[in-house]
Amino acid sequence: MFDPMSDLASGGSIGGDDDAPVITEDSAPAAPTPRQSSGGGSGGKFADELHSIAIHARQRTFYIDLKESTNGKFFKVSEKSRNGQKTTIMFDSEDLEPFIKALEEMRQYV
Repeated sequence: MFDPMSDLASGGSIGGDDDAPVITEDSAPAAPTPRQSSGGGSGGKFADELHSIAIHARQRTFYIDLKESTNGKFFKVSEKSRNGQKTTIMFDSEDLEPFIKALEEMRQYV
């Protein structure tokens, strides 16, 4: 597991090519420890981290976490820029397919 707010490792991307995003995976241990969810403002909700991926791009690092709470599985997508600003969105795992379809559609315009 990793903390999206921890400092960026070494300031550069892994693999030597500063322009190419680097994706790293971090599987949670067999029995994940409960961690407090950063959403909702309830203060007492906890979620288990099931799987994490970090994407190290030019000026930002993106974190994609699959988590599970008593309400079900959900994705937490966070972005941290080099100046420390952080943005996060969360969506239910049932909504993954529309996100994938939208990104695939956007790919034709790149």
